[in-house]
Amino acid sequence: MAAFAEIDGFRCYAPELAGAHTDYPAEGFAVTAAVEARSFWCRSRNRVLRDVIRRFTDLSRRYEVLEIGCGIGGVVGELRRFPHLTLTASEIYLEGLRFARARFPDVDFIQLDATTMPFDAAFDIVGAFDVLEHIDDDVRVIEGVWRALRSGGLFLVTVPQYPWMWSTLDDLVRHKRRYRRQDLTAKLRGCGFDVLFESSFVTVLFPAMAASRMLSRKRAVDPETAAAFAAEVTLPSAANRVCDWVMRADEFALRRGVSLPFGGSLLAVARRP
Repeated sequence: MAAFAEIDGFRCYAPELAGAHTDYPAEGFAVTAAVEARSFWCRSRNRVLRDVIRRFTDLSRRYEVLEIGCGIGGVVGELRRFPHLTLTASEIYLEGLRFARARFPDVDFIQLDATTMPFDAAFDIVGAFDVLEHIDDDVRVIEGVWRALRSGGLFLVTVPQYPWMWSTLDDLVRHKRRYRRQDLTAKLRGCGFDVLFESSFVTVLFPAMAASRMLSRKRAVDPETAAAFAAEVTLPSAANRVCDWVMRADEFALRRGVSLPFGGSLLAVARRP
């Protein structure tokens, strides 16, 4: 087992980075905690991932799962619903881990730097849900995931799509890039993965999403990061409910194996041969 230090009850594999916030604003965790439960996008992404787990895993066997970049545990709550998954959730920043542990004290949370993955052939599934875009060297992360997976293991990925959709929100949350489908596919295959399935989502709502992002470029940004972030991700409750139901059209198509051709986000399911 790789060496680690213990800080605040967490196994820390990169303790020198545990308190830094170079790739995500410190205020972001608190804002995310406040809006995540009612965010249509967070709820829809979790439903999409739920269907992916059901489609690509055998519910009768056990899987060791690692989530990298778990943040405050938004996807952890979904994954722990599956009794056939044994979950380890990781995050580089202790601030996010403290939020996550308070919500799900029964989950094994660890601190690590995904660019220096400390595991070899230890997991059956690794998930990175809107994480790669925060990391400068995303290829190094993908290589580390390949090593951490056992033969035949799955890598589940979601990322924001289309560089031309770059907006104020990308700046606020310190994204390094938005992805083209062909770029993500090339990086996964270049690191040795077989891509089993790839699809856009946020498709039906895409025109509204794109228009909103374009308009946000023209707005003056509140210098207080937390307030600016909250303003970008918070919808009126009625609009949020409508968007939640509209997203179910995307989910219906994905559940039936349809690869949606465009959308604000991108999903990939890859396998280590």
